[in-house]
Amino acid sequence: MAVGTENGTQTANGQSIGHLNGNGPVEHHIRYIPFAYSSEDSEATARRLVLAIRPAWESADSNVEFVRFTDGITNTLLKAVNKKAGLSKDEVDREAILLRAYGNGTDLIIDRHRETQNHELLMRYGLAPELLARFENGMMYRFVQGSMTHPEDLRKPVIYKAVAKRLAQWHAVVPCIAARTGHSRRNSKNTEFIVPSEALGDAEFQQVIDSVAPGKPPPNVWTVMQKWIFALPTDTEAQRERQAQLQKELTRTVAELSQRPGLGTHGLVFAHCDLLSGNVIVLPKPQQTPADSTGVTAQDTTTDVTFIDYEYATPSPAAFDIANHFAEWGGFDCDFNVLPTRVQRREFITEYIRAYYAYQNEKNGTTAEYDEAAEVDRLLNEVDVFRGLPGFYWGIWALIQATISQIDFDYASYAETRLGEYWAWRDEISGDRQRAGKEMPLREKRWAQEQ
Repeated sequence: MAVGTENGTQTANGQSIGHLNGNGPVEHHIRYIPFAYSSEDSEATARRLVLAIRPAWESADSNVEFVRFTDGITNTLLKAVNKKAGLSKDEVDREAILLRAYGNGTDLIIDRHRETQNHELLMRYGLAPELLARFENGMMYRFVQGSMTHPEDLRKPVIYKAVAKRLAQWHAVVPCIAARTGHSRRNSKNTEFIVPSEALGDAEFQQVIDSVAPGKPPPNVWTVMQKWIFALPTDTEAQRERQAQLQKELTRTVAELSQRPGLGTHGLVFAHCDLLSGNVIVLPKPQQTPADSTGVTAQDTTTDVTFIDYEYATPSPAAFDIANHFAEWGGFDCDFNVLPTRVQRREFITEYIRAYYAYQNEKNGTTAEYDEAAEVDRLLNEVDVFRGLPGFYWGIWALIQATISQIDFDYASYAETRLGEYWAWRDEISGDRQRAGKEMPLREKRWAQEQ
């Protein structure tokens, strides 16, 4: 997709990133390094990039090493450390750098300019680590000290309540900033079934994307899905039929869900949209009792977490962001047996609602009261309504990744599994499954389970 430039301009020495405060746009310069990371020469290219911002690491007493993280399926993520003699692990980690190189062709999916803006915006609210530099195909930022969670960790009450609080802070405090949905005409495929592409100029084509959900300022989760559908492969008749089918479903889903009332402005909040376990970090603290691998102790009730990786962050209904996180309890294997029961969802949402309104009051300088039970019931119902949409969202994404990614992951099978979640949800809410006398699918059965 094309990089949008409404809120920032390119300079000779770096990128001038525009974001908003109460008084309007603020320019902040992020250093740009005109080098690229190469997976074929990982060590050398990563070292060159890191030394560009840490020239002192080139000293004779330095011992620079790289640790590769393998939890993600979009990008390459390396942790750069300088293990100089005499430094403790904590001292080494305090100066560590994360280098994230974008996956092959992912500009089809992700607006990298917007991602940088997201990072800058979150930094202003103390919700993201310092962004150190951008380079040709990635970015570098400070390492977040803590323990990355795994899918089984997300199911621990102490963890999921901490996630609920942090997500509520995002949704209550961080503003949604309107701009165009970054997209390039050269990335769009056979779109004649919805608009006569050759009859539209770039601005008109952009308008088709940005106006997919009437009354919702772009970008948002709806415009992102429209952009992705336009970028689907269309080389075969089967692919063209799939694109047309998904376009029809998007139109249907937008009509049914996009105008529902919800938290935030215009029913949208600043959402992470990719809260898988690898993006949830348990923050360190002094240990009083023996801890498990995430640093959580047996008596722990004050665990704190933070979130990383903001490339998919975009304004969205809060219910979508929460439903999307719940889907990640099953990990990339999509283990539906471990998705949150109704009792677990209520516990999460109760914690979320309490934190959301506390942050809202703090932000507004008020002590406004609210009906906690009613708000919890309302959001619990909305998350139920949105439970099928994450499968649709990631299913489209995976169909594109299957054609562009060089990462060793079976995106094609993943796409069918995730889209299967959407179709199962459709059959359940329409009554088609029951009328056909079919057994309830495992995911729907687990979702209906009380405890």
